[in-house]
Formats: sequence, C-alpha cells, structure tokens
Amino acid sequence: MNTPEQLLSAHVAVAVKELFGASVEASGVTFQKTNPQFEGDITLVVFPFTKLAGKSPEQTAQIIGEYLQNTVKEIASFNVVKGFLNLVISSDYWLNAFSELRINEKWGEKPVSEASPFVMVEYSSPNTNKPLHLGHMRNILLGHSVSEILNAAGNKVMKVNLVNDRGIHICKSMLAWEKFGNGETPESSGMKGDKLVGKYYVEFDKHYKAQIKELEEKGISKEDAEKRAPLMLEAQEMLRKWEANDPHVRALWEKMNGWVYDGFAVTYKSLGVTFDKTYYESQTYVLGKSIVEEGLKSGVLVKRPDGAVIIDNTDSGLDQKVLLRSDGTSVYMTQDLGTAVERHKEYPFDKHIYVVGNEQDYHFKTLIVSLRKLGYKWADGLYHLSYGMVELPEGKMKSREGTVVDADDLVDAMRSNAFEMAQEKGLIAEMSEAEQQELAHNVGMAALKYFILKVDPKKKMLFNPKESIDLQGNTGPFIQYTHARIRSIWRKSELKSLPEYSVPASIHPKEKELIKLMAAYPQVIQDAAKEYSPAVIANYTYELAKTFNQFYDACDVLKEQDVNLKNFRINLCVMIARTIKHAMGLIGVVVPEKM
Repeated sequence: MNTPEQLLSAHVAVAVKELFGASVEASGVTFQKTNPQFEGDITLVVFPFTKLAGKSPEQTAQIIGEYLQNTVKEIASFNVVKGFLNLVISSDYWLNAFSELRINEKWGEKPVSEASPFVMVEYSSPNTNKPLHLGHMRNILLGHSVSEILNAAGNKVMKVNLVNDRGIHICKSMLAWEKFGNGETPESSGMKGDKLVGKYYVEFDKHYKAQIKELEEKGISKEDAEKRAPLMLEAQEMLRKWEANDPHVRALWEKMNGWVYDGFAVTYKSLGVTFDKTYYESQTYVLGKSIVEEGLKSGVLVKRPDGAVIIDNTDSGLDQKVLLRSDGTSVYMTQDLGTAVERHKEYPFDKHIYVVGNEQDYHFKTLIVSLRKLGYKWADGLYHLSYGMVELPEGKMKSREGTVVDADDLVDAMRSNAFEMAQEKGLIAEMSEAEQQELAHNVGMAALKYFILKVDPKKKMLFNPKESIDLQGNTGPFIQYTHARIRSIWRKSELKSLPEYSVPASIHPKEKELIKLMAAYPQVIQDAAKEYSPAVIANYTYELAKTFNQFYDACDVLKEQDVNLKNFRINLCVMIARTIKHAMGLIGVVVPEKM
C-alpha cells in the first residue's frame, strides 16, 4: 500500500510542471503532519514552489490544492493556512488501506532476506563484581528493543554481550571473599551468586576506606594512603597472578564468576532478554596488540620516547590516544580495537551498534576515528547508541557504597506493585493463582520497560515506580488494559473467525483516525529503526490505545444494529489489538488476553 506521501508526491511534481512550467523531483516534495487545529490528513509545504509560481504562499497553495482535488480521486477536499496546503484524503482510500492491512499477518514488518543488512548490537556488558542494577536496566532494555525493531525493519540482527570478567575490580571482590567470606557460597547463604559477589565488592570498599583513614591518621596524604593501603596492594598482586595464570587465583576467579553468571541468567530470564553470543573480556583483552604493531609499521601510530605507542587524532578534534603503555601493556581502547576487528572477521557486519551510556561518548568517537585511520573502511558502520543515565527520585546510585537499586529487587517490587494494583481494581478475582502471578509479572514488567523505553534514549531520565504502574495515562499497564479490553470484545462476539463485511459508505472520524494510525505503522517501525529509538514505538502505541478508547466511547461495536457496520468494527478492533500486540512486543512487553 502506498502511503499518502508516496501517493501524492508524484502528483505534486506533475502539478508544478503543468501549473508553473517547472520540473521538480517527486522525492523533493515535502509533507508534514497536519496541525490538529485544522482539517486535513497530510500537509504539503508549498514555500519551495512560490518563486516558481510567482505568487504568494497562500495563492500558490490554493492553485495546487484546486489542481490536486480535480485530478487525484483520493483528495476529498483541502484548505490553506498561511501557505500550508492541508489535504483531506477520502474515506475510500483509508478503507482500502484497512482492507489491505487486514489480510497481512505481518503488517508493519519488512521481510528479512539473505540480501538484508547485517547488524550486530552489543548491549548489557556487565562487570562480574556486582549484580545487575537499575543502571543496567536502560542499557539491557534499550539494546534488546532496538534489536527487535531493527529485525522488524528488515535487518538481520545478531545480539551480543561483552562481559567484563577481569581486572582490578574483579580482584577486589575475590580478595574480600577470601579474607572475610568464611567459605560462604550461594547455597550456604541462600543468596543469588551475583548478589553474593557484589556483597564482597562492597566489603572490600569498606575495609579499604578504613585502611586509608588509618594511614591518614599517621600523617600520610590521602593520595599516598590510597596507593599504599594493604588491601589495594594485595588486589594488585592478585591481578598480576591472574595474568600469570596462577592456578589458585584462576580457580577462585572461575568459581566466583560462575556464581555471577548463574545469577545474571536468572535476571535476564525475568526480563525476557536473550543474546545470540557472549564475549568475555578475559578472552579479548589481549586483542589489539597485533593491530598496534601493524599501525607502527604503516606509520599511522607513533612510539614516544618513553616507549608508549599513540595515535594522533587531533586532526579530527580529538586528542593523542595511548594504545600501548610504556611498559607494553594495553589499554581499553587497544582491546576495543582488537575486538571490533576480530568480530568483523568472524561476522562481517554492515552495522555494529554499541549500546553504552553517554559517559563513554569520547571513547567511542576515538575508537571509530582510530579504526578509520588504521584502514578499516567498515568502521563507518560502527555506531555508539549513547543514552542518558537513569536516576530515582531519591537521587544517584553508587555501586561501591552498596546504594544501587538491585535489578532483581526492582523486578520483584514491580511485580508486587502490579499484584496489589490488580487486586485493588478487581482484575484478578476470577483467576487461578498461577494466572494471577503471570499477570502480575507481565504487568510489572510492562510498567518498568515501557516507562524506561518511552523516553528518548539520549535524554537522562527519572524512573518513578509508582507512576509507571498507573492504569491511566502514558504507561505500559494502560496499553495492556486496552489490549485486554479489545480481546474481551472479541470473546463476547463469540465468533470463530473474522466476519466478512462490505465497505461502509462512510466512517466515523475516530474510525478514520484509527485506520490512519495503523496504516502508518510500517513507517513508524522504519523511523524507530533509523533513530534507534524504542520511544518512537512506545509513544505510537500509546496514541493508538488512547484513540481506540476514544473510538469505543463514541461508537457501538457489539450493540451496533447495522450488521455490516458491526462486522466492520469487529474487524477494526481485532486489527488494533494485533497492532498493539506486535508493537509492544518490539519493546519486550507481553500484552495479556484478560485483565
């Protein structure tokens, strides 16, 4: 089905040719949404044509409007407001559009083929020294949703996770467990493995700070005390032993990381999130050194007098970046260079999206510029999906102080809030206990996911659990409730399949509005994919649900006396429910049949 833009752009180009004797490309014709204050389905911006017409914007719009109304059967009427031509599309066009989308089970999706672009999306990327928390939530939900949207937009998508499983921060948890853990395990403590390891990361920080204070009281400066504190020296020694493959340290590392992975798996499952492949920093941190050697040979990289190797990106507005320290050890940038090159060798992607917070903006600019300089043309396909931090009404979170909001605790709280709300509203009175728990989980997750994903990724956001669970307004539960309401209409119709109908002679304005929204869905998916923004999908779905409720208040469905009109409206309801379900699926939300 052609969109109104596709339908009209060629007609406008012909109109300009015939009316003003000038040639314009159909692709250059600009449309926009009609201002809600005025009548119209689409608005033509006529300012580019005023010079060609030799007339005022209003006169130009009037002339083009009359031409289109006389030559394009789909144009029912038009009006001109200050040089903007508002066009009203005929009901027949929208009814035909509905007939087309009604028979398309995959409405909105673009088929994926062998020729489709291949996109790799990296997200989550946790450290193995602490459990997942609210700060990770936006990353995980954003990465998963963007992957689903890209796939629906016609891309082959591979979802990957890079686990930061080595380094000094990991050794801090390991050392604290050895010193203060008394052999505690997830089994003996009843704690999830990631929470247990996170407990000892906090424990390390507590004892480390006490040692610093003790040294400061002896007259040592804070800076020196931080370097000389026995715990920090021991952690650094443990890291050296790890890098030297010390059997005891490696065994402890594998055991504690194993606990963490088991814990992560539980959290990912509760969030409904999956990965196609997981990479580990312990396997990738040595990558990149060979790239540095090649860069030195080609002259792209330079060795400083102290032996450190740098890449000079000042011509790109960046700085000189050290890739190898003077002692020959690599930095994070070296590792990321190597990982990107190895990934492209293994999976020759067209696009690679890094879902990482905006505090790493400079790092990824440097990574992309450096790869280009080193001769990797595919680096043009790398993209940093930078997102703002999530805060709570209480303020910022700090991992080392143990003041983070644990992801599992948040999931449990959202589930509990949803259960209480459902009880208060009488939504679960006739359900079995298993159905009640399933509904509470799905509504809680909808509240959490939707609230986070409806905000533009680039913006910092404040997560308010109480506001997110509301059955009114722009929330996940409101959209779920709307879907359940529509499915209830279908059950009450007692039909086994969609009834046939003849195209109605006319339709209610709210019916037209709903069809317009559904007809726009394929483009909404493409826009969300282009912008890497689940917020586009979320807010579209809210608009669809809100408009349905307005339609349902204005129009009878099952009580409609005209059987043909009743059947048409039943079809309309079912298609709205299908669109809501598909759209919410793209942001990882399950919509229930009953609420």
